Amino acid sequence: MTLNRRRLLTTTAAALALPWAAAARAQAWPARPIRLVSPYGAGGSNDILTRVLGDFLSRRLGQSVVVENKAGAGTRIANEYVAKAPADGYTLLHAAAPIAIGEALYKDLPYDVHKSFTAIGSTAIAPLFLVVNAEAPYRTLAEFLKHAKADPKGATFGSPGPGSAPHLTAELLLRSSGTPGIVVQYRGDAAAYTELLAGRIDATLTAISTAVPHIQAGKLRVLGVANEARTPLYPQAPTLREQGLPTVVGYGWYGMLAPAGTPAAVAERLNAEIRAAVADPEVRRKAEAAGLELRGGQPAEFSAFIAAETRKWAQIIKAANITAE
Repeated sequence: MTLNRRRLLTTTAAALALPWAAAARAQAWPARPIRLVSPYGAGGSNDILTRVLGDFLSRRLGQSVVVENKAGAGTRIANEYVAKAPADGYTLLHAAAPIAIGEALYKDLPYDVHKSFTAIGSTAIAPLFLVVNAEAPYRTLAEFLKHAKADPKGATFGSPGPGSAPHLTAELLLRSSGTPGIVVQYRGDAAAYTELLAGRIDATLTAISTAVPHIQAGKLRVLGVANEARTPLYPQAPTLREQGLPTVVGYGWYGMLAPAGTPAAVAERLNAEIRAAVADPEVRRKAEAAGLELRGGQPAEFSAFIAAETRKWAQIIKAANITAE
């Protein structure tokens, strides 16, 4: 056998072995603890659900799932960390909605939301409820919009921060309804609630878990929810779609991502376990207590959802001339 022929056969054998080696590694997964990264600090709804999912996955996979909080920079710190991690299934991101608006707000991101990650699956949404002061003269969305259009200053919305889901959804509501108004930025929900309860702003879009104590105390009123359909978290609230604004859908959302190039077998296993988690009654109970509505689905559906969210909010960011702070 000639030297060149021997080299050719050796190279061919090595090439043929590569898929088998990758498959063997995937079958052995997980062989050590898994790092599950939350883009927020401890105590928030993302962190709560991340830890609930981590416990569930630990039991199902037979390995520890260690939650790491990497908060800051509008989730970009955590996103970059996972995007640059080895694509071996041992570093995962419990991604949040801001990842889909980053490219419209920031220049030179160190990752590409469409290319740097492998989609695993959706986990939950945080529905946004349109809430007003209970002493306001309007009791329906139509009355609220009519009042705002007649007011020289229009409607004033409180937002927990620029580029947040409540901010962007409020901008979408104003534009879709042809209502004049402004969205006032505060540092978190608490400040926006203070202004709403004092009657200095007209409305806010918020999680029901935050609003319920004020609703029960007779201080706030819910006019609707910006979901595709009514949510079991507060089913008496009609959607904004039902009330004549079919395009006004917006909420916080979470889902699982892994670094691009993660083995397909690992991604498939993770998706199956995430779908099992969102169907689990105990996981659901804990999620709903945190104001979250669980969602599942296939990786392709989650990838398409992120792409649609990116396009949708980029249009609103441009129309409203929203810039990063």
